[in-house]
Amino acid sequence: MAVLVAAYSYGFIFNPSPAERVKESSMYEFTLKDIDGNDVKLDAYKGKVVMLVNTASRCGLTSQYEGLQGIFDKYKEKGFTVLGFPANNFLGQEPGTEKEIKEFCTLNYKVSFPMFSKISVKGSDQHPLYRFLTHKETNPGFDGDIAWNFEKFLADRDGKIIARFSPSTLPTDPEVVAKIESALAAK
Repeated sequence: MAVLVAAYSYGFIFNPSPAERVKESSMYEFTLKDIDGNDVKLDAYKGKVVMLVNTASRCGLTSQYEGLQGIFDKYKEKGFTVLGFPANNFLGQEPGTEKEIKEFCTLNYKVSFPMFSKISVKGSDQHPLYRFLTHKETNPGFDGDIAWNFEKFLADRDGKIIARFSPSTLPTDPEVVAKIESALAAK
């Protein structure tokens, strides 16, 4: 009897609940709304090196939009893109509507990389894409909660996460640039 209780307890403690499980096995299985409300299947980015970043317009790190746009411009012709996901999870630093966010990004930073509708990147209402990105079953070594705005994930041409960068790491940091260039060189 004790063995059964122990086995049950082990499974209960160490197996995620159905709500916590991630059914998707690739980022390409997700469809999200872009900043204009259109459905975008992430499989449209197959074969590209992709940086996924949660963004906010009223954050001390908001100026990172400039660096994100810079690396997008520098590497887009080589098969690189940035995907921006506005999120209001941290001190209400992204309170605007999609229209306001788009206008802010365009006017202030001339953002031309793909931006998506606002999502939640943590908590009970975490978007499934971010559950996938942060879950130990799907991204061991890169799992864990989103710490703040402008946390960055880098996916290779096959959609596999190959790097995660903290919010304070600039998009133009030599380590980030080296990872992008290495991923672009691997065909």
